Amino acid sequence: MKYRHRAAALAATAVVLAGAGPAAAASSSPAPSPTPSVAIPDGLYGTTDPTYDGVWRQSLALLAQESVGVTPADKAVAWLAGQQCANGAFAAFRAEAGAGKPCDAKLMVDTNSTAAATQALAALGGHDAEVRKAVTWLKSVQNADGGWGYTPGGASDANSTSVVVGALAQGGETVPNLRKGGKSPYDALHALALPCDGKDGGAFAYQPGKKGELAANADATAAAVLGLLGEPLTGSRQDDSASPAACTAFDASKEPEKGAANGAGWLAEAMAKDGHLTSALPGAEDQPDYGNTADAIVALSSSGLNDQAAAPLRWLEGNFAQWAKDSGPAAYAQLVFVANAARGADARDFGGQDLVELLNATGPAPKAVEKKDQSTASAEKAEKKDDDGLSPAYTIGGGLLVGAAIGFVLMVRGRKRRQS
Repeated sequence: MKYRHRAAALAATAVVLAGAGPAAAASSSPAPSPTPSVAIPDGLYGTTDPTYDGVWRQSLALLAQESVGVTPADKAVAWLAGQQCANGAFAAFRAEAGAGKPCDAKLMVDTNSTAAATQALAALGGHDAEVRKAVTWLKSVQNADGGWGYTPGGASDANSTSVVVGALAQGGETVPNLRKGGKSPYDALHALALPCDGKDGGAFAYQPGKKGELAANADATAAAVLGLLGEPLTGSRQDDSASPAACTAFDASKEPEKGAANGAGWLAEAMAKDGHLTSALPGAEDQPDYGNTADAIVALSSSGLNDQAAAPLRWLEGNFAQWAKDSGPAAYAQLVFVANAARGADARDFGGQDLVELLNATGPAPKAVEKKDQSTASAEKAEKKDDDGLSPAYTIGGGLLVGAAIGFVLMVRGRKRRQS
């Protein structure tokens, strides 16, 4: 997901389990980051060149902070809002920023940056005007097949369509009613679903191949699951579904959740063997794909497949540290989304590390950090131990051991669907 702003370029090399290629495993001895070609703006998260991902990573960072009770620094929010063009669109980055100012005609605006920024500003609140302008622009560049491409007029793809669906839902739109040429966004996603009676049935392709063929893509599938559920990038924690449903044909306009269930089932099967996804780019050795595994966990958890998400969650908790450190704020944000959506996960204690502190350290100090209620924290810790097969026992005073059975209520974040 970190590199979705470059999805169009990466699609040419994506194969079955390759999605956001560069977000794959970090080298044990990573090369030093090149000197940014532009000055790092005050208020921006991360220290790498923002030319290709400034708005994307800022949006994810702010979304993640809001989801865990962090009030971002004013200048961080102002920087993002100031990136918006007068017509409502966002580019990946513009150096000459200013809220409401027209963008240079040569500057390439895109749906992914616009949708991510819309989700962040809508979640933060207080930016209704900016959100309305962005929503209006996104609706204006919907393709005739109901979907969206990375750039206005570009061929629809699963990733762009899904992140836009999440933005429009956050912006108050009834997504199934957004039709172009009689087609809804769900019709566009349906067209990218691999048929149940063929290889990789239930998965989604990024885009059709030159001959119209569809190749399963993990990144596209995880995105499509959230899109068909009407979820934002954060996903949401859901009650358990007993098991992945068998892949079934679905009517995109009437039952998009069936398509989401198909995709989630395929993701569960794809991760069942190794407990994670693997990148497979031509000319490169296969490696664990941390970013797409994180996205897949959010998709599974948002579909209620908590048991199927458990093993990938444990793997990610044990292996994320170097990847996230090398990748920066967008990666930490992805992990916060995982911790919020996955049963038994805690953003404050993810593999023994505090994701909230790690994310906050990549940018301007937030205005406020909400402290978790201790009773809630204790209940979540007990839940996690119980998931790992450990009995909750506590030592009190001078060595008195008390066996305690702790009851708790799992706080389920309601899906923010606005479907009719």
